[in-house]
Amino acid sequence: MILHLQLPLKDFTQIMDILNLCAEKVNEQEAFVEPVCELIKLCGLPFQKKKLSDEVNYSVAVSKSIAQLGCLMRVPSSQVRIQICKCIISFYKMERPKKLLPGYQPTSANYKIQMAELGGLAETLLLSLALVENQLTEKLWVLKALEHLSSSGVNCRHMMKAQAASRLCLCLNDTDPSGQLVFHSSEILWNLLENSSKEVVVNQLSSLECIHALKEVFVDRLINGFRHYDRQLRNDLLVIATLVAENSAAPMIESGFTMLLIVLATFTEAKIPNPLLKGLKLTYSYEDFEMKKLLFNIIGIFSKDPRAVQLLSENDVMPALLDYVKPHKKPGFHDWSAAQYEELQLHAIAILASVAPLLVDKYLSCHLFIYGKFWGCYYEHAFFHGTGGRGSKLAQMRYSLRVLKSVVSLYDDAVNLNLCDQGAINQLLANKLEQKDDAILLEIQANILFILSALCENDVHRKELFSYEGVDLLISFIQMDPKKLHSGLGHNRLLFSALDCLWSCVIGCYIAEDYFLEQQGIFLLLDLLALKQKNLCNVILGILSEFCDNPKTIIHISAWRGEKDQTAAKLLIQLWRQEEMDLGVQRDRYGRIADVKRPIAGSFQKEQEIIPMPSSCPSFAIVEISENIRAKLYSLLCKLGFENLPGLSAKDFVTLAIIRRYIDFKVGEVWSEVCAELKEEFRPIGSDEEILKVISEVSENIGKMVTAYQTEVLENHYHQEIQEEKKTYTKIRAVHKQKEMINKSWENFLTRTSNYEALKKAKRLQEKSVEASKSKSKTQNGAVHSTDIKGLGTTVGSGRLVTVESTPFQLVEGPLADKDLPLKKIPFCEEALKKNKKS
Repeated sequence: MILHLQLPLKDFTQIMDILNLCAEKVNEQEAFVEPVCELIKLCGLPFQKKKLSDEVNYSVAVSKSIAQLGCLMRVPSSQVRIQICKCIISFYKMERPKKLLPGYQPTSANYKIQMAELGGLAETLLLSLALVENQLTEKLWVLKALEHLSSSGVNCRHMMKAQAASRLCLCLNDTDPSGQLVFHSSEILWNLLENSSKEVVVNQLSSLECIHALKEVFVDRLINGFRHYDRQLRNDLLVIATLVAENSAAPMIESGFTMLLIVLATFTEAKIPNPLLKGLKLTYSYEDFEMKKLLFNIIGIFSKDPRAVQLLSENDVMPALLDYVKPHKKPGFHDWSAAQYEELQLHAIAILASVAPLLVDKYLSCHLFIYGKFWGCYYEHAFFHGTGGRGSKLAQMRYSLRVLKSVVSLYDDAVNLNLCDQGAINQLLANKLEQKDDAILLEIQANILFILSALCENDVHRKELFSYEGVDLLISFIQMDPKKLHSGLGHNRLLFSALDCLWSCVIGCYIAEDYFLEQQGIFLLLDLLALKQKNLCNVILGILSEFCDNPKTIIHISAWRGEKDQTAAKLLIQLWRQEEMDLGVQRDRYGRIADVKRPIAGSFQKEQEIIPMPSSCPSFAIVEISENIRAKLYSLLCKLGFENLPGLSAKDFVTLAIIRRYIDFKVGEVWSEVCAELKEEFRPIGSDEEILKVISEVSENIGKMVTAYQTEVLENHYHQEIQEEKKTYTKIRAVHKQKEMINKSWENFLTRTSNYEALKKAKRLQEKSVEASKSKSKTQNGAVHSTDIKGLGTTVGSGRLVTVESTPFQLVEGPLADKDLPLKKIPFCEEALKKNKKS
């Protein structure tokens, strides 16, 4: 009858008061147990509200009353305790009542759950576990109720205040034939991990007692669990153990759990007998497959703990992992399916990247196998040309290169020598991966370049092996479209790897350097430098400075031209100005030195206080050299020379004057720091103080001298501009004058053609001018010819009218006087006549 009732919200506190009174009487009279249980059942009934505001108005009282349910667990009655747990569980299985009280309506579906969260019921109920320590049935009911409560983040935080994780972990080993206790405890732990702070949960589980309990229940499920449910629970516990292992403070090694998991991870490959795993048989089910992956993962975690390295070595972890690199003819190796084996293979190779650098000796002892099989098996046509997916071997290549990268990162001579002896350089250069914008392919290419860099560095013979094919590979990467650098796929990393490989594998080998120059590599580097990307400039400038040791490099740098015919020297000077702007160096509006005492110090450097330091510690002025690119720019310009640099403006020459004195200014900064440190600690004697003063004045005078030179450059440029402006103005004025003369001539022409009087006047002037131009000395006995054209009425140039007059014979003298000239015989050679006839 009670189950069909509804409980008005305003009456709930009164019922709880009656319930508390009855509960106090249970210790004296057992007859009160039944009424208490009935009253608890009333608490599980749906609440009814009369007003919409009742839920808010009664929230404080109701939350405190619900919290009292946890306190009633003190009643020494199994029936009461179980009924309390059932009541709490009913909060999460609330059904809408079919009939409502007149004038009432049901509260919201989650109202009781919210009140339980507000009152802190979960924390109180968790603490009651101590009261039911030896009562299995009651404990199971409490765990069931806690499992429902732990689905809320608020309740989980309340429970964590009461050390819920450690309390529940210690319950795992309690005797329970049904196995329900382990199941519910692990479920609550999972809820705590998901709904509260994982770090806090792991810290609570990291005690030696908790790890021992976790280990024992795991071994029990591992050895004695044959059901599907047992194997799932085993894997859940292994995941929790993995999270605990990530905490470096957890005593995993002291508890023996680390040893157990390492042996279990290599159980099928190393076959090392261990008493803890006696009777263990794997069924190769899906749950065993998941466990194998989890064990590989936890080995990667153990590899981060230096204390576990010895255990990894003693239990043959390296040979066990390398066993998955071995080629197998059977598609399903070790009773795994082909797909499962390939996934385990990838996991094993991925873990090798963490383990191999720690176990170098084991790694070297297996190198005959790994390189004899590894390169022959995986570096096939399908390996390089795979498009991804199972069977393509692209994933194996990706993870295998990570292994090699981690090993060569040790820069161990023995490891690198073994790699080179097995032909690693030629194999890596022989790859023909497609140039695609794919993150995996870009990662593979970047790792190949890193490995080559590590192998070839400081070894000329290996650089020669790299030279031709390697340079062609690098050129293809350096020619990358700059727009791709910010794609986020890894082009940026690939370019940096290519530049690092260029520095390590080409520089220092004249064969490789010359071939790089022939392929116009310097031009490509300068094209990249012209992008003025800060992260690229530092590396490229370093490479160019090293390349300048080759005499041919200077010619290539000088011959380069960028946009708008920009020269390399101009580009370097622009980078210097940009760097000084970023550093906050003081310059006037013309680019001259503004502070002669600290001419190259940036704003941050000036703010630093002088702190006396030992001689082994570099001062800020020295440290600053490596933190910007000015030193590299100075070095490169020194090799190019400061004289006869083409394509520079006056502003560039002003900046170049500063660059030229960079070392002098830097020396002055160091002396300035020395003086300041001396004054901080003690007072120099008179002679030393005089010397320091002279040194400071020398540095300051250099700044003044450079400033004067800069001013002279600017003034010369100003005067040169004035002179060029005058020349230009003179040319403009001459052009204007010519145009005026042409216009005036045209106007005169128009006047003569339209005004007859003006025409006659012009004619007279023309005749007068002609007479004035004639020679004053008259020719003796000479014929006089008139230059006038009769009947001409113009004053412009005459047309094509020619009158030929004969000269009287008596006036002719000289050769023309010979009248018989046409009849005179002219002598000639007879042989010439014969030749003429023959022809």
